[in-house]
Amino acid sequence: MNIEMIRAASARLEGHVRRTPLLNSPFLDDIAGRRVWIKPECLQHTGSFKFRGGWSAVSALDEDVRKRGVIAFSSGNHAQGVALAAARHDAPAVIIMPSDAPRMKIENTRGLGAEVVLYDRATDDRDEIGARLSADRGLTMIKPFDEPQVIAGQGTCGLEIAEQAAEHGITRADVLVCCGGGGFASGVALALEADAPGLRVRPVEPEDFDDMARSLASGYIERNSRVSGSICDAILTQQPGKLTFPILARLAGPGLVVSEEEALDAVALAFSRLKLVAEPGGAVGLAAALFHSREIEGDDVIATISGGNVDPDVFRMALDRLG
Repeated sequence: MNIEMIRAASARLEGHVRRTPLLNSPFLDDIAGRRVWIKPECLQHTGSFKFRGGWSAVSALDEDVRKRGVIAFSSGNHAQGVALAAARHDAPAVIIMPSDAPRMKIENTRGLGAEVVLYDRATDDRDEIGARLSADRGLTMIKPFDEPQVIAGQGTCGLEIAEQAAEHGITRADVLVCCGGGGFASGVALALEADAPGLRVRPVEPEDFDDMARSLASGYIERNSRVSGSICDAILTQQPGKLTFPILARLAGPGLVVSEEEALDAVALAFSRLKLVAEPGGAVGLAAALFHSREIEGDDVIATISGGNVDPDVFRMALDRLG
């Protein structure tokens, strides 16, 4: 993985990806005690940053390979990103999704033209299912985070952050990136290393699923004891990626961990102050910026909202917290 791959992905994404803005709210600044800048990837195609990696990976395939189709596993956001990228390249897509994924994400993935195969997180082996379907149908696997072209696509968000920070005169800041397996965080970290070395990635995770934070602290890959049971479903993984962890171990600051309640409060504040719809897993970066200010350095902090594909019941639960 290197910056040249990210710049090549950026060229392929030109005209297909949305350049999301960098937003600020004085109300959020007051809560955090510093300037808070929001990179709202919830405004991206399919409602999350995952479209960047999906398009990067699908567009990088040889045409003959792409025509045979692609396969991916995801709780929803990577699924939708790959499904839309495949549809726009006239390629078949099979998406393996956990049966407890939010219903909206399953329906949206089907609506984008993909075949959805459901599995039980607790009893089924998604890797075995993926390997079998790939072999039987000649499909190319696009992994959700431990895939160079996916990391490169996610890194294009980092290129935008570097440019936008410079426009606002931000030369030093922590960049809080929502983190599951680390594809988004590692791609952004590589981009910032090249274009904005004063900006430092801090991966953010929910409580009880902080495998990246623990791994960065210990120096080796650590696993979560479970892979379900959090409202932050979009960023639940068993362990950091083999490709992503070394990148973050070299470039990232310490991981940050937020509670489900803080994530829900961040969802509510994103809506009330910025009119953004965020899902809990996509709002953990904002939650860390607002409620863990003592763990952050500098006058500015940049937080990603990585996704906005929230079920209505969960969104109502968050808004009820506004009082």
